[in-house]
Order: sequence, then structure tokens, then C-alpha cells
Amino acid sequence: MKFKFLHNNLNVLDLDKSLNFYKKALELEEVRRLDREGFTLVYLGDHGATSHELELTYIHGRTEKYNLGENEVHLAFCVDDFAAAHALHEKMGCICYENKKMGIYFIADPDGYWLEVIPKDHTSQS
Repeated sequence: MKFKFLHNNLNVLDLDKSLNFYKKALELEEVRRLDREGFTLVYLGDHGATSHELELTYIHGRTEKYNLGENEVHLAFCVDDFAAAHALHEKMGCICYENKKMGIYFIADPDGYWLEVIPKDHTSQS
């Protein structure tokens, strides 16, 4: 028996705001969308660099923020131009934690989910 990762899911309060953030901050693009009664699922991909997708779930009519608890779960992304990514995220004001000793940092999306950014040539420390 073999299992394969397909996607991770994040629930989002404002779908358009989240789509704009993920496109600008991480260059993720919409792969497909499922509109159903009461909710919309949007799958984002990394232009075929991997087969993994990020599923954003938007519950129609929801107005209260999601409780992320202690928010100890995160997604990690490697980037080929770490300095350019850091400059972009600094300009966007979304860097929420930086560990210069480890050479990594985290950004927060509009809902407060943390996303780790790691240099491509760096072995993952997380």
C-alpha cells in the first residue's frame, strides 16, 4: 500500500484577499475551483514545480475569524532567491517571525496562518 500527499487545506475568511496574498507572496496560481452550495474550494499550485496543492476553503457567509489555537502548524516553501523573497515580504509587511541564525523566516497570511520560507539550497531546519 502506498500513500501520496495531495494537498493541505486552510479555511479562509475572505477568498479574494487570500487568493491575492498567495499569488503575490508565493506566486501560487489557481489550479481548479469547486463551487458548491455553502462553500467554495480553490486549489492552488506552484506552476508544476511539485504536484502538491494548497486547498483554500471559503465558507459562504462566514463573518467570524477562525480560531487557530496556538497556530503551531505551518506550511513550508523553499525559494531560489531568498533575498528577493525577503524584500517582497518585508514590503508586504507579512513577516511575522525571523530566525536569522537558522536562515529562515515566517510570513502570516490574511487569516494568520504561518508560512515558512527557506532558501532553496538550505536543508530544512523545521
